[in-house]
Amino acid sequence: MPNPANLTRPAYLSLAEQFARAIESGELPIGTRLMPHRKLADLLGLSVQTVSRAYDELIRRGLIAGEVGRGSFVLGPGAEARQPYLPERPGEIVDLSILKPVVEAVHLDRMRQGFAWLAENLAAPSALSFRPNMVMPYHREVAANWLIRQGVPAEEQGIALTNGATPAITAAVMSVAPPGSGIAAEMLTHHTLMPLCSYLGLHLEGVAMDASGMLPAALHEAARKGMIRAVYLQPNVINPLAMIMPTDRRSELVEVCHRHDLAIIENDILNVMIPDRAPPFAALAPERTLHICGFTKITVPGMRMAYLHAPTRHATAMANRHLVANWMATPPMADLLSHWVSDGTVTDLAAWQARAMAERHDVAADVLGAAMPHCHRNSLHLWLRLPDGWTEESFAAQARLRGVAVASGSAFRASDRWRQESIRIALGSTRTEELRHGLAAVAAMLLNAPEPLLPNI
Repeated sequence: MPNPANLTRPAYLSLAEQFARAIESGELPIGTRLMPHRKLADLLGLSVQTVSRAYDELIRRGLIAGEVGRGSFVLGPGAEARQPYLPERPGEIVDLSILKPVVEAVHLDRMRQGFAWLAENLAAPSALSFRPNMVMPYHREVAANWLIRQGVPAEEQGIALTNGATPAITAAVMSVAPPGSGIAAEMLTHHTLMPLCSYLGLHLEGVAMDASGMLPAALHEAARKGMIRAVYLQPNVINPLAMIMPTDRRSELVEVCHRHDLAIIENDILNVMIPDRAPPFAALAPERTLHICGFTKITVPGMRMAYLHAPTRHATAMANRHLVANWMATPPMADLLSHWVSDGTVTDLAAWQARAMAERHDVAADVLGAAMPHCHRNSLHLWLRLPDGWTEESFAAQARLRGVAVASGSAFRASDRWRQESIRIALGSTRTEELRHGLAAVAAMLLNAPEPLLPNI
């Protein structure tokens, strides 16, 4: 209970500081449910608005999270408490928590060759200009041609080059959802979407799903309330379940979006790495789909670039949001990406990655046996449902004690209404022999009843 005698002006900030100190000292442990706004306001003699602003400030700092219908809960000191991956990789840990492509010497060689080409061909505007229109027109032309080949009816004036998928997601969300409105997403979604919506003052509605993705009837019900302005989807393998959304499900969702005039944000960052992918939402609903095409996970981690394409109705808003948040993508990297797109390097590296991930799936199937989940063969990860008795947090903690880091499913869950205790296992983040060792530890845990591991003293 905060001390009202210690409140100073502005009261909301003073109240937030009291909570922050209690969280950082451990007086309010992680997971603590905070008092409802109105009840706390009555007890402190404050307005509900003041308490709401204090809670919003704590959300902004990453100290608490607000969940519709459940309340506000302590995350702990620092936003890292919600990240699915280790912020640093300590020694002796097999890190299967962070989603990475497989990388070998060929990737460093290609990057070095690319920089050598860049040294010989760097244009003056890329090095010297502050104006995006002096640098980006050629790259938008290359991007439009690339996207058209992927089935996206792209136009140059609707394209922004971004420094990876995360800035593209941010610009897309800001373009279609004003503060106070809502975004719909599958109950299992991108782990950065939840804090992003919180920081932007947006409501994130976790929509029911099945093995094929978001349920159209559930989206209709969420949109019928009138708050939702857009839907965020990851239809091609990069989603937590590592599956391809069938074409008929896509068509049904497009029909709901038409009915409620919802924008669609389509995150397709694996694109050409998935040879059997279905037609993109941008082809089914080009007038309302903002399409994200990434390159970091299909080529080289250092190629932090993506294309964001917006239809005419959203193109100006998208360009403005990207301008104020990022100004423009790093021009020399845009030069290198256009070179790689044009000379076939992107296609070659994506095909290499698809083969590498198929080999990693063979390793996983060999080690996990009957516990191997059904995931797309080219996915960068496995989504593993845990046996009864395990919780995500306890499994991840005990795996860590055994020298293996995995990602808890809670980091990807936009709603607890469809809760099945699960973990995500990244397949490309380490060497094959380390992957096999880490998976063997996970397989052994799956065979044992959940019991706390006693420390060795």
